[in-house]
Amino acid sequence: MGWLGRTLGSSIGLKWMMALSGLALVGFVVVHMIGNLQVFLGADALNHYAVALREMPFQLLWVARVILLAAVLVHIFSAVRLTNLNRAARPEAYAMKKPVASTYASRTMMMGGLILLAFIVYHLAHFTFGITNPADFARHDAQGRHDVYAMVILGFTNPIVTGAYVLAMVPLAMHLSHGASSLFQSLGISHPKYDPLLRSIGPFLATVIFVGNVSMPIAVLAGFVKMGAGR
Repeated sequence: MGWLGRTLGSSIGLKWMMALSGLALVGFVVVHMIGNLQVFLGADALNHYAVALREMPFQLLWVARVILLAAVLVHIFSAVRLTNLNRAARPEAYAMKKPVASTYASRTMMMGGLILLAFIVYHLAHFTFGITNPADFARHDAQGRHDVYAMVILGFTNPIVTGAYVLAMVPLAMHLSHGASSLFQSLGISHPKYDPLLRSIGPFLATVIFVGNVSMPIAVLAGFVKMGAGR
């Protein structure tokens, strides 16, 4: 059995895989939010940012997408594999299960992950591939750039779309709240002096991401961010 077989058969190895892939996904979520927040700076800023991403040298955008996809698949596989190993180690369920140290976020990680997966598929269909709103996706600004700003505004003026995005941020925040803190433990980073700080990283990061992400659709729906004249 090679190192891969040992890793896949070991809960410690799987936790490492989940932690490292989760770290990559957390980094993406933070960078993605910072980039999208440029919607508050106006159409030129957001559309310029979108063009800069597409024109990255050496196809770095596609490299990042492939790495991100790999991280998602590894994360899902590790979660499912760990769940199966835990069930195999305890074939008979408890007659009465009372959570002692676990939180609601930790107990709903699998369900939250499935909801997030469904949201990611919709998000890609909406903003990346233009499947759900092809007319909005085909728009271009006065400089001939893909009009991402208009696409965002037109998308979030729909209360159903905005509601879906806001609701999707709830399981994301819960996932981050538990996962961003527990990954340190999975990687063996632990010390009584610093553990309280490490445990606070997840809730703090989850709050920042939640507020940042929901601020955009809510601001558009409320009319604080809107289409400019002649658009």
